[in-house]
Amino acid sequence: MSCGLALTIALTLSNPAVALAADQPAAAAGAPVSVAAEPLFADIVARSGRLKAMVDGWAASKAADDAGFFTSQAFTGFKAQADELAALDLQGHLILKERGTDGDLKCILRGISEDMPKKVQAVQAAATPAERATALSELSYLLNDNVEV
Repeated sequence: MSCGLALTIALTLSNPAVALAADQPAAAAGAPVSVAAEPLFADIVARSGRLKAMVDGWAASKAADDAGFFTSQAFTGFKAQADELAALDLQGHLILKERGTDGDLKCILRGISEDMPKKVQAVQAAATPAERATALSELSYLLNDNVEV
């Protein structure tokens, strides 16, 4: 079984929004494509907005500079949610690819799905408060891109 097929099956079983999005009809040739109202893509936007607000809050309060931050329930929960979001971004990419969509969105979603774990890891790996602030800012920008596309 290919990895893409296994991921599709796993996501379909774990998130009903994925199955709903996959059941949407293919885009008509030449028609502008807007997926904003589809459940999967609306879920991606909502999740990204919530995670961005968390990251922005940590940056403003400098919470990530606290000794136990990375073992806290807030961060471990965030990390799990970021992993789920990355998987949903990849699923969005796969759906758009299957539909034959030729736009940038499918590539952007794939890129975000690959970058999300790296940006979260960069926050954890930052050795100084200044490096952590930069890593949080970059993570916030990535999450904002996920909202805006």
